[in-house]
Amino acid sequence: MNKTDDTSGPRVPLVRPRFREHPVEFLLGLFGEVRPGELPTVLLLAANVFVLLSAYYLLKVAREPLILLGGGAEVKSYASVGQAILLIFVANGYSWLAGRVGRIALISSVTFFFAANLVVFWLLGRRGVPLGVPFFLWVGVFNIVTTAQFWSFAADTYTEEQGKRLFPIVGIGSSVGAIGGSAIADPLIKLGSPYVLMLLAAAMLVFALGLTVLVHRREVRHPAEATATPHDAPLGEGNAFKLVLSDRYLLLIAALIFVLNIVTKTGDYVLDRMLVAQAPVEAHALGVQAAVYIGQFKARYFNAINSLTVLSQLFLVSRVIKYTGLRVALVLVPLASLGGYGVGFVVPLIGVLFVGRVLESSLDYSLSNTSRQALWLVTSRSAKYKAKQVIDTFVMRGGDAVSAGLVWFGTRVALTPRNFLFINVVLSASWVAVALWVGSEYRRRSDLAPAAGRIPGGVPA
Repeated sequence: MNKTDDTSGPRVPLVRPRFREHPVEFLLGLFGEVRPGELPTVLLLAANVFVLLSAYYLLKVAREPLILLGGGAEVKSYASVGQAILLIFVANGYSWLAGRVGRIALISSVTFFFAANLVVFWLLGRRGVPLGVPFFLWVGVFNIVTTAQFWSFAADTYTEEQGKRLFPIVGIGSSVGAIGGSAIADPLIKLGSPYVLMLLAAAMLVFALGLTVLVHRREVRHPAEATATPHDAPLGEGNAFKLVLSDRYLLLIAALIFVLNIVTKTGDYVLDRMLVAQAPVEAHALGVQAAVYIGQFKARYFNAINSLTVLSQLFLVSRVIKYTGLRVALVLVPLASLGGYGVGFVVPLIGVLFVGRVLESSLDYSLSNTSRQALWLVTSRSAKYKAKQVIDTFVMRGGDAVSAGLVWFGTRVALTPRNFLFINVVLSASWVAVALWVGSEYRRRSDLAPAAGRIPGGVPA
């Protein structure tokens, strides 16, 4: 039986492909809704983000011994403040470049810049130059700039209706890439040193750029809408920070990201603090060293998050967005956080917090991430590339920095883990309110899009 989509614009009959005629489309239909002609692009985008996330996790593994042996855990904890300051200049530089070149030249320039940086780091590392702090700061900038840039490109490629259907499938590449990068990093680092992973990641970045070019050329030949603005037109003048501050919708997205990061980073701190406090007793009972106990706990923790993230991305995300809408999808994660920290406050046991953080993180990496990317489908091209870099880089790291400041203050006034859990309950409640507000504003913009002559990706901000 045919269905019709409920998005704005003309109603299009939806026909599920048959396995014998279109086996790949049929299989992808288990995880999202792919229509005829959309398969090549969605697979290329999923492969693109898979390669990017795999490269990031290679570099994440490489940075840990460099920062911990070269700077220590304290330096690592407070490095987010330095990253936030650094990203002010990065976001402004990105905005300046985006205003002067087309999107493929922009993405190529940024990608080759980061790949060249990795070659330089490899050469310096081979010569024995200490890289702990510089490389840690660089990886943080690299990750959020390239990830934000990819989702800007994806939002610029699809219409709003397409993005809501296909982003959950594209997000599968992100979730699986995180696991893939971690899986191949362990055997590779045993073959040499962290510097080997840098060269491999540089090659992967160039390969990912090739996939981006393929998508760009395909969409230029087959644009989603005949009225589309040229995909490779420069974005024009305009400061990225002013663009965010002058638009209520963009400010709400910024607030959402800001509160989200404060809550999640503070939650990480509380879990780590409780783990360190009970490690000696638990390790003694098991007959192992405290470091071994902590390592095994963290391995189970990350394993649970990664596994649940992939399952959620495969079977939950597209269905929640399709049947409940983006507003509900946005609010489910802060509700999970509110419930998890609330239960943790009443029953402050590490096992309770473990379950709450696994649920919160897996939903954040799958449902929340996909929903947040879909918010950009109803923005201008300038907002997609310029404003998104500000929000996904500076604002995100700003939330991390505020969490670090909260931890610094809390440790000096002797706040207990239960005190921090109460703070997170309050912050999670505000996160719910902001998510509801963002969802309402998104719906308003989506309803206005057809009347404004919507181009792929949205209406003017």
